[in-house]
Amino acid sequence: MKREYYHELAKAGLRMPVGADLVLQEQPEAEKVRCDGPQLGRVVIEAARRYNTPLAFPLMDLTVEKERITTILGIPDADSPSYHFHQCLTEEQITRLEAGLDSPLTPKMQANVDSLRTVIAESDRIAVGMSIGPFSLMTKLIADPIAPIYLAGSGVTGEEDAGVRLVEQMIDLSVKVILSSLKAQCAAGAQAVFICEPAANIAYLSPRQLQKGSDIFERFVMAPNRKIKALLDEAGVDLILHDCGELTDKMVSDLATLDPVILSLGSSRTLWEDAARVPKHIVLYGNLPTKKFYSDDLVPRDQVPAMACELIRRMREVGHPFILGSECDVLSVPGSETTIKEKVAAFLHCDCG
Repeated sequence: MKREYYHELAKAGLRMPVGADLVLQEQPEAEKVRCDGPQLGRVVIEAARRYNTPLAFPLMDLTVEKERITTILGIPDADSPSYHFHQCLTEEQITRLEAGLDSPLTPKMQANVDSLRTVIAESDRIAVGMSIGPFSLMTKLIADPIAPIYLAGSGVTGEEDAGVRLVEQMIDLSVKVILSSLKAQCAAGAQAVFICEPAANIAYLSPRQLQKGSDIFERFVMAPNRKIKALLDEAGVDLILHDCGELTDKMVSDLATLDPVILSLGSSRTLWEDAARVPKHIVLYGNLPTKKFYSDDLVPRDQVPAMACELIRRMREVGHPFILGSECDVLSVPGSETTIKEKVAAFLHCDCG
């Protein structure tokens, strides 16, 4: 779609959460729905209708691509969430993984693809795909990536250190798996794709090293994501880029060079200040502290409208296209469902003048 479409949404004052999980958890058998494309698609449609948004944001399930890797390697599904690679893959494993990308998708990945088709067939909403980003996927594949990332930032190469080589290998693998997932989603009709890179932040990447000129953010975050951007551009699919981690100003500026139609940032960022770092043709999205909505102590219900209105007012003052929304997906928390939904409703419907 043309960039102007997203600017029109911003101009119209659109507000939206990433809220498919809130709707999913209302289903009697939510876990089964995750593997049922048509039912999952109807959950996404219901979320878009409930929150009155033309963008049908999907479920932000960032385990899907890792699960495909472990499935191809024959690791039991029950072990996938906690499974980590502790040494570099053998040539046989690499060949097996690459060949496995031509095999049928895992049930969850296939459901995500089929849900896009359902959104297109059964609604008038814009079908949005979803994938974890390559750096964030790498952090899920290695038990302790921080130490080798730091070594790499100090100039240690993969030839010199097995841990650094493992990080490099897992990022390469992550790119291949994500591109495979995105090709299937684009073929199913996705008009935009939400790429989530929450781990690309100062918890994993030393700001001191970056200030001294280290290229680790470029090598480990930007270069892999440029490959994703290139695929989406070739397919004519829009990039919505999300990073809710704690970022430096330079990280924000660098992420903006990927030229997404929407850049989604977490509540650690001050969006009206980031407006000076992000070109105006990129819509900024976010960044209410929805991760804390489950707690009235952390985010009192009566403070939500004031937070929302301040963001709207400040973004109007700087004149940057902006869509008010959540800092990440709004997860349903057992026992706090009513509280969370009330706070979402508060920022969606409060009068900010």
